[in-house]
Amino acid sequence: MSPVEASLLMVAYSLEIRGWKSWAVPPYIPDLTARTQDRRRKTAMTNWLINTEELSDMLARKPDNIVVLDCSWYLPEAGKHARDDFVKGHIPGARFIDLGDVSDPDSRYVNMLPAADLFAAHVGRLGIDNETDLIIYDAGYVSCRLWWMFRTFGHDRSRILNGGWRKWKAEGRPIETGASAPVAPRAFAAKLVPGKVVTLDEVRAAIDKDDATIVDARTAARFDGLEGSGYPGVASGYMPGAINTPWAKFFDADKNFEFVSPDKARTVFEEAKADISGNVITTCGSGVTACILGFMVEQLGNPDWRLYDGSWHEWGQREDMPKLTRQPSH
Repeated sequence: MSPVEASLLMVAYSLEIRGWKSWAVPPYIPDLTARTQDRRRKTAMTNWLINTEELSDMLARKPDNIVVLDCSWYLPEAGKHARDDFVKGHIPGARFIDLGDVSDPDSRYVNMLPAADLFAAHVGRLGIDNETDLIIYDAGYVSCRLWWMFRTFGHDRSRILNGGWRKWKAEGRPIETGASAPVAPRAFAAKLVPGKVVTLDEVRAAIDKDDATIVDARTAARFDGLEGSGYPGVASGYMPGAINTPWAKFFDADKNFEFVSPDKARTVFEEAKADISGNVITTCGSGVTACILGFMVEQLGNPDWRLYDGSWHEWGQREDMPKLTRQPSH
């Protein structure tokens, strides 16, 4: 590669990691994309993260077209609601979105992707349209699910706050209390993007053909069937061929729960013997933490992963689906 080509590549790559989706290769270097494709796939394809300092600086400029969304959420058995936490404290100007409000109300399986019109109506009421830039955060593990949902409905203008609420608060940054201020609704057009979701039948077919890497984000104890599934009436265990890569391994508790580095994430997958370079299906208990695995797979250069939305909550209730368990080690 000539010095000129190298300079143009650096400019293009710099734009890409900043979230620019449509950088163009100059016509007089026709083979630049082909030459660098392998290199680019080994690195982060797009930078979907924003750090706390960058967000703080951004909010100080009072931008008109940015919405900060708090998507904190608790499992129903916790007996509390994250909306109450939001009232007690949140990032200034943030709006609250409840995962339950944007999940399919008619499904027998929890946290399922809703119809496009339901999703569009709810986020539109939050003052979000298709030109809105979103910053998504939470106090646990839900941000990747909302990031995935927006992208699955055609909205790529979203980033996740690295470290989320815990890092923002630990750094002593400004906090606002009370409910969010009323906002004018906007029209959000949601259209399901093909190829983002797989069904139970597609997962079963992938298992039979052995043509996909299936990674499961649940804890080792739940994956192995050594403790309950977490849902009444749902059996324990794992599906044949699935590989356990617990979601918590992708966060660094010593850095206020930032995502681990790409190198560390790659190591987690490699140590689990999970090949994430090709056809990848992510799963978990109910389709939430599976999005963390997908997020990391994409950060490592594979944007073509798919989510099994029903996850174990569906598979575990199906009597006709095989469920494997492991004996405890002594």
